[in-house]
Amino acid sequence: MKIVIAGGTGFVGKAFIKLAQENGHNIFVLTRSAPSEKNGIHYVQWLQDEALPIEALEGADAFVNLAGVSLNNGRWTNKQKKDIYWSRMHATLEIVRIMEKLTKKPKVLVNASAVGFYPHSSEIIYDETFTDVANDFLGTTVHDWERHAKRAETFGIRVALARFGVILGRESGALPPMLLPYQMHVGGTIGSGKQWISWVHIEDVARALYFAILHENIHGPFNVTAPHATRMKEFGQSIAMIMNRRHWLPVPSFAIRLALGEQSTLVLDGQHVRPAVLEEHHFIFKYPHLTEALEDLLIAQN
Repeated sequence: MKIVIAGGTGFVGKAFIKLAQENGHNIFVLTRSAPSEKNGIHYVQWLQDEALPIEALEGADAFVNLAGVSLNNGRWTNKQKKDIYWSRMHATLEIVRIMEKLTKKPKVLVNASAVGFYPHSSEIIYDETFTDVANDFLGTTVHDWERHAKRAETFGIRVALARFGVILGRESGALPPMLLPYQMHVGGTIGSGKQWISWVHIEDVARALYFAILHENIHGPFNVTAPHATRMKEFGQSIAMIMNRRHWLPVPSFAIRLALGEQSTLVLDGQHVRPAVLEEHHFIFKYPHLTEALEDLLIAQN
């Protein structure tokens, strides 16, 4: 297949490209830089006045949109929130515009999204049938992001919306900053410890995206979370056990909110999210349980 990726140089993009190349697919990465080719990857310029991506993207079978400013790039000032929001809207609308111009339409657009769609709760277990949107910055961002992506359906393109949970990886994602207190021997429960973390290993994220491309019955939202979410206290205790560190010094919620402001919602609030659509389509997680996921990510480092 010819697969086009926006956000291909990011954390998830790199993992997905590695998997797609291993399976023999042709990869075209959208970039603001000049067109080039490296390591078998075609880099196609877009979002620049001089960019002419249409010709290079003709014949694409699938688009994967992972583009957007990271949620973890500093405190959520008003400017940062605008960057987070509009980077996603602009990229998604441009992808839809490009697909509209293509003579032969791709079969599928797999568009990144997030479990931030769902309201915070310590009791509710969410799956993709839940339609109420969180009434906060992340909920609004995710709702609008998905709405723009679904415009591609008007061209007969299947749209699958990958709602990512907390993605765990060795060098990027949510895990490295969570490890730091334990590396300094001061790790402990963050906030109440009762908040849910709907986590997922980076390899399963890449595999789920690839799975959605191949399975024509997957459309609309699908949660990309491991089947066994955990509460924050148990998450920290698991890190401590695997790293052979103490889990003892709690970090109160007020201190996190003081330090991070609105961004603190990423660690102090949470949702218990099930990957019901993936399970219904018999997707097999390589890392369904937290302990085995953390062992894969941490043991080689210690």
